[in-house]
Amino acid sequence: MQCQSVSLLSPITALRFVGDYLLSGEGALVNLYTRNSANAYERKFSSNVLRNYCVHGIKPCWPTHAPPSSPQLAVFGAKGLVVLELNTAAKEAKLQKVGQLLELHDWIWDLQWLKNDSESMHVGLALGHNSVVLCDYKAGRTLREVHCEVKCILYSACFAGHSWDELVLVSGTVFNQLVLWRMEGPTNEDGRVKTQRLIGGHSGVIFSLHYRQEKGILASASDDRSIRLWKVGNLCQDLKGGDSGADSGQCLLQLYGHQSRVWSVRLLEDCIVSVGEDSACIVWSYDGEIVNCFRGHKGRSVRALAANEDKGFLVTGGADSGIRLWKIQKGKSKDLAITQLKFSETGKMETPKALTLVDPTLLLVMTDAGSIYSHCLLSGKWELTLEDPRYQSYSLLVVTKLVSGCVVCAIGNINGQVKIFLLSNPEGSVENQLHQGKVHSLSWASREGQSPGKCHLFSSGADGIMIWQEVSCEGHRVTLVAEKCRFLLPLCKHRWHTSVAFLSKCHLLVCGDRRGSLLLYSCAGRVQDEWERPSKGRVGAENLTDKLLDGRLPGGSVRTAGQVECRGPISALSGLHGKLGVTSVLFHEGFVYSTGRDGCYRQLKVVDGGLKLLRNQRACKGMDWIERLLFTPEGNLRVLGFHSTNLILWDIKTSEKVLCIPCGGGHRSWSYSSCPASETFAYIKSGNILVCQRHSQDSSQMVIKESMHGRELTCVRFIDRFEASADGPISIVATSSEDTTVNLLAVYESLGRVSKLTTISDHISSVRTMAITKSGQAVSGENRCSSSALLFSAGGRAELQCYRLLFQHSDIPAPVSCQVEHLASHRLAEDWEHKKNRHRMLKMDPETRYMSVVVVDAGMSYGEVCRPSPHFLAAACSDGSVRLFLIDECQRNIVLLAESFYHQRCVLKLQTFTYQPATRDCRVFLCSAATDGRIAFWDISQTIKKVKLTNVLQEGVHQPWGLESPCLVLKGHQCGVGGLHLRALEEGHYLLASGGDDNAIRVWVVSIGAAGGEDGARRVWSSGGQCTDLQGAEDCAGVSLQVVEGPGIDSAHAAQVTGVRILSSRLLVSVSIDQRLTHWQLGDQGLRFLHSTFCQVADISELESWEGASPETHLFAVCGDGLQVLKSQQCNETTS
Repeated sequence: MQCQSVSLLSPITALRFVGDYLLSGEGALVNLYTRNSANAYERKFSSNVLRNYCVHGIKPCWPTHAPPSSPQLAVFGAKGLVVLELNTAAKEAKLQKVGQLLELHDWIWDLQWLKNDSESMHVGLALGHNSVVLCDYKAGRTLREVHCEVKCILYSACFAGHSWDELVLVSGTVFNQLVLWRMEGPTNEDGRVKTQRLIGGHSGVIFSLHYRQEKGILASASDDRSIRLWKVGNLCQDLKGGDSGADSGQCLLQLYGHQSRVWSVRLLEDCIVSVGEDSACIVWSYDGEIVNCFRGHKGRSVRALAANEDKGFLVTGGADSGIRLWKIQKGKSKDLAITQLKFSETGKMETPKALTLVDPTLLLVMTDAGSIYSHCLLSGKWELTLEDPRYQSYSLLVVTKLVSGCVVCAIGNINGQVKIFLLSNPEGSVENQLHQGKVHSLSWASREGQSPGKCHLFSSGADGIMIWQEVSCEGHRVTLVAEKCRFLLPLCKHRWHTSVAFLSKCHLLVCGDRRGSLLLYSCAGRVQDEWERPSKGRVGAENLTDKLLDGRLPGGSVRTAGQVECRGPISALSGLHGKLGVTSVLFHEGFVYSTGRDGCYRQLKVVDGGLKLLRNQRACKGMDWIERLLFTPEGNLRVLGFHSTNLILWDIKTSEKVLCIPCGGGHRSWSYSSCPASETFAYIKSGNILVCQRHSQDSSQMVIKESMHGRELTCVRFIDRFEASADGPISIVATSSEDTTVNLLAVYESLGRVSKLTTISDHISSVRTMAITKSGQAVSGENRCSSSALLFSAGGRAELQCYRLLFQHSDIPAPVSCQVEHLASHRLAEDWEHKKNRHRMLKMDPETRYMSVVVVDAGMSYGEVCRPSPHFLAAACSDGSVRLFLIDECQRNIVLLAESFYHQRCVLKLQTFTYQPATRDCRVFLCSAATDGRIAFWDISQTIKKVKLTNVLQEGVHQPWGLESPCLVLKGHQCGVGGLHLRALEEGHYLLASGGDDNAIRVWVVSIGAAGGEDGARRVWSSGGQCTDLQGAEDCAGVSLQVVEGPGIDSAHAAQVTGVRILSSRLLVSVSIDQRLTHWQLGDQGLRFLHSTFCQVADISELESWEGASPETHLFAVCGDGLQVLKSQQCNETTS
């Protein structure tokens, strides 16, 4: 039996630049990254060099006898050491082992290459109990070991010196002290080297040390959230200092800026760099000021740090498995300069009321006197463009720039008039009376395939009518303004549109209104043709609202009132963005995106002539006002909005705040414009015009390796596998985490690479468990390789979410893409949170958590309740209950059907199985396991049958039924059951395996058949062969459940078992906290050990398995403090 690692995602624990190459330590792997043609780093080589040890340090050395193109690297971690050679002379750079793995008796904290006369490799190793070993790596032996007189455990160490005679070690102890001692220093009567200097000052343990010899400065990072700089001079010379027991060493700086513990610190030529538990990378000046603070990693830890001072790069590696490159700026980063424009230079006593940017260099301002001024931000000159007193008290100003280069402006006033003109020729304007009462909104929209001289204007008035006009321009004048169509908005208090977007390749447009609704209209057909003529200022009917039926029209219908024909929406999502309104709509790559002042942006799609909501997402915490979405040329999504009183431009991919301008908030006239060269933000505050400009620059960071989860992984589930691909087989898995997110990942089995397809972040608390089943709806789409599935995720705060996943498999541009559609959500306390005076009420168990969920209806039909059939989902809960839910995929509804509190303890695991007798209805069983080690079997067939007779989905509020009592209970383990799996054998027979916190594995044979015995009682067979009648277990429909205890092993692992999987009737796999994936053979002699593989993931919480290219090939995914995918190939002896 062979078992090998396919891919690994774990915390980055070491980073090192070697020339233009970057090396990272991830578990026991060393990854080599090189720069590609796009000047970005990509992984070229990966190798497991430390076996079962985690890489904690990489130290390069260029020996005199080796060519410059082949530097040697010492890689160490825990108790292991190996030396590699970086061969850069070949076409593809690669790492080669120089010798074998050397294992020591203690933890290695630091390593130093030492000079010697021979060609042997001498290194000094600082060990965890304040001792230093002189090691000859080539010979594989220890030459000498010296101990310091200070007996303590170290949390960090730092060497100074390049020969054994001058070697000095600075030890960071658990006693908050820095201990300096020399290898060749004097010894005491016990033969231990005396301490030459003790430095104290920190109030926490020392996590990191770094010494810069040319500056004579030592830096220390501590548990007390501080970094301190010490003046120690040249440590390679004889240490001078007084009494070894007295504190010495001058503290130059105390740096406080991290919000949590500081893990690592580096001294550079011009600055100091530190990373910490708060996931921040802070750059300090030697004056103690913060130069930059880089944030982008997820979660709560950044441990690895490397710098390339020649290039001005910093690289950080986080617990989220991500690697990011940052650019070091010289000097303190300056805030963006905000300039106040001198509007008084116009010579008029007018007050600016509205402004808009034509492009990043040209600004238009409208005043309270009805004047429009243009201001060139390059020359600083003001020019009067237009004067019209009819637009003085109230006015709207919108502008668009055509492909032809013409700038078209539109203004609306309080009397319903709209004037359209070219900025280059304002005298040739066209004005129409479009509305009764003031014009509430104006907006431009572009249409795919339109001529370069055409644009489209939409206006809304108090009558709830939105008018679409097509504007044609030629030369320097507006040649035609043709009214194309009129649309009726739904009846509401604020009845006007806020944004419009055309949908390409179909005669549809989507509109967002002030009430927060999204409306879909048809812009083709009879109404369009009838109204396609020049506008002559015709006034809309005054009493249109009264003559329409409460402002509500059947989808796509046309109503006539007076001279006006209006088209109603063919689809509407009312109040989607809340009462503050929709801020923008956008059509991009077949999807509709909308934003609003509810802090959300949503993805939708037009399906069967209607708008269908797919996802609801948020940008960053605190951004409660999203104005619009921007897609970069690279396809990255950026979100423009307001965080409190600041304008924020947020990059979704890098989780980076690209722009932050303190402007006082969005409740003012403002405008933002950008181009590849620059970006400009202008706004009015207290009657003054303020402008912020900056030249567009590359992001301050580059994502070398994508982040996955910021906290521990709790569950992994296999979804699908695609065989035919240019990159080899691809497996799709879902992972959940304590960071409240679910990631959908594509595992490239041949390349050993994992790419993130998408992230789901709808949960308000940690996601503990997931379940996958096939979707009941047919897959739509042109791609024949499409597949769909339903994903159920559950966890903290008793929250359950349901999604439909659609996967498209092709070779270009990406092998696999995923579309996520949110179907429904459910919370046990949701009704309670909407009650009045709930602060006076006692909430029962507010912290209920779903521990395990399982779909129980695979392959079953439930009559005519719904098409497709609804899904039943069972949940194991921390409050001791087993709950059964009904999920209707069509109506997007989740109903709690039944529950039982039989266990009275936290229920940890669930499994399900069905039995189909030849002449009777299908029987459905649940198997639950709790923290007391008991395993209960439930027959839930009657509950499911009751659903057929009762239309639960049509009930307003369903009161949960009581779940039937367990039909059989057995004691499986001494304490909690961490792993439970059931596999069907032949008809009516099943294998059940469990693993517990008592380190044991148990196997049972479950049999279902006709009731035996005259009394029809169910029976359970014990291992001793005795038949025991179950008290109070009545037979149902003549079916009996029998359980025979099979083989088991008490000490299967060295720690609690967290996952088991039955691969076949003869093969079982288990994982444990001891980081072992173990194969067991099931036979007549019991469980026989076959093979054990060390996993690079710590604190393993879950195991998942699926078949590979053949039934003999299995893939495994283990998750915990990371994710690792492994593959095993069974031999014929095992499978027989």
